[in-house]
Amino acid sequence: MILAASLACPAAASATPIPVEMKRTEQGWQLLRGGEPYFIRGAGGDASLQALAAAGANSVRTWGGDVGTLLDDAHALGMTVTVGIWLGHERHGFDYSDASQLAEQRERARQMVLRYRDHPALLLWGIGNEMEGFEDGGDPAVWAAVNDVGALVKELDPHHPTMTVTAFVHGQRIEQVHRRSPAIDIHGVNAYGGAVRVPELLRAGGATKPFVLTEFGPPGPWEVPKTAWGAPYEPTSDAKARYYRETYETAVLGAEGMSLGSYAFLWGHKMEGTETWLGMFLADGSPTAAVDVMTELWSGRRTSDRAPVVGPLQIEGDAEVAPGARLRVRAAAADPEGGEIRVRWALRPESGEYLTGGDFRRVLPEIEGAILESERDGARLRMPDEPGPYRLFLYAHDEAGKVGTANLPLLVKGEMRPRMPVAVYEDGFEGMPWAPSGWMGGTEHLTLEGDQTDVVHEGDAAVRIRYEGRLGWAGIAWQDPPNNWGDRDGGRDLRGAKALELWARGEYGGEQVSFGVGLIGKDRAFPDSGIAKLDGIALTRDWRRYRVPLDGLDLSAIRTGFIVTLTGRDTPVTVYLDSIRFVR
Repeated sequence: MILAASLACPAAASATPIPVEMKRTEQGWQLLRGGEPYFIRGAGGDASLQALAAAGANSVRTWGGDVGTLLDDAHALGMTVTVGIWLGHERHGFDYSDASQLAEQRERARQMVLRYRDHPALLLWGIGNEMEGFEDGGDPAVWAAVNDVGALVKELDPHHPTMTVTAFVHGQRIEQVHRRSPAIDIHGVNAYGGAVRVPELLRAGGATKPFVLTEFGPPGPWEVPKTAWGAPYEPTSDAKARYYRETYETAVLGAEGMSLGSYAFLWGHKMEGTETWLGMFLADGSPTAAVDVMTELWSGRRTSDRAPVVGPLQIEGDAEVAPGARLRVRAAAADPEGGEIRVRWALRPESGEYLTGGDFRRVLPEIEGAILESERDGARLRMPDEPGPYRLFLYAHDEAGKVGTANLPLLVKGEMRPRMPVAVYEDGFEGMPWAPSGWMGGTEHLTLEGDQTDVVHEGDAAVRIRYEGRLGWAGIAWQDPPNNWGDRDGGRDLRGAKALELWARGEYGGEQVSFGVGLIGKDRAFPDSGIAKLDGIALTRDWRRYRVPLDGLDLSAIRTGFIVTLTGRDTPVTVYLDSIRFVR
């Protein structure tokens, strides 16, 4: 998650920087800010900065992008900011062998440093976040770029240390950060279930630099037991709070001389695995027990009104049931101060995505009518008729607005089909299965917006594509993974879909376009399993629905989820698209 607001940071240009340095003593490493010892008590996320300061934290972290007024806001509260400089991820289509991409990335870093280096709230530069990937993490091209950006940052700003952030400390990460990246001062480590072992593993690996625990929290979906159908069991909010405490006391406070502090994850809410797994708040702003624990650890004050405690949910019978089955689930929810508890139950489809790497995902909707009875000690529900995995959620609120959560994976037995509709575009490009990365034809005359709000069919935003080439043509393919022309695996199983459906209109009417599904032929290593196209379309000025029939196609591996092409004319061509989805 990136903390960002407007592009302006008015105080940055005229403020006086506070120098930050690292000092090595007999006891180990220490961070000094303005000559005074500084231990990071921080978090990352976009919930209230005022509430974070009131909880006893002294710092906040960003992952990349413009920070808007965050530095000014933090400075006004006596806090600091680790400013993230985003480095590309190969899974997003970044190519560390592409000189032009590297040059653009380096220039973005240069502009970031020049913009913010003199701000008194600046603490560290966070150069990249998990850019090495999740496997061995030893690609020399990646680390050459990390060190190159680090050297540039140190040249432009010698008053703030550099840090790079890795996904845990396995593989070649210790070797690359501590011995092969001389321009990096600090090792930032994102760790969850294994966070308590980070100091031990760094010592065993011969680490020579200090570390900051840049993300920590409960075990992730990839670290817990799973059901027979592969759904992870999520800890309750109370159990998660205990993980925050153990990690902080063991891997942060207990690693004196190595640890410079930490940033808890996530001071906010996001969908990752489930909608409650890693956020310290719900989407409505309700704080969980993790906030209580971190407040105590940061400030030394135990909160007088703690979040409700919820025990694991217990199902009467089997979690694998027939379509339409009725279930009874037991719960135990209590307020530590003995106050009233208000509960809400919700059944949602299971996301099935547990290794998103932090990529944005949309919260899945509640299934209407599934909850038949909702009580503090349990619920009765009717399962959907559609086979597949689901998850039952319990939210227990106290009178102060704090919340305890628990959930339970469930399965409706039967032949599972991809759940429809499957969206290609819905109010934005983020979190969608395919990315509009495959540009074709006269791309130098082509522009694309995924969040324009002036002309919309449904929801809050629509796609606007403009081609200013005189005659000729241009097109865009939505690909998975991004920039996949058949040389990488990917795609979605869409068996059961009957059509690709979308709404479209032109700026003036008469715009010549085509819509399609699939593009990659059998001559490539990873082709689209099926290809269909709707040609000869002349748009009107009114929104109209178009359908690309898919009957009889093999839809088991659709790597190119959508294609649109525009035919040029003497004047620019502008088209609008909305609600692009696969349907039954």
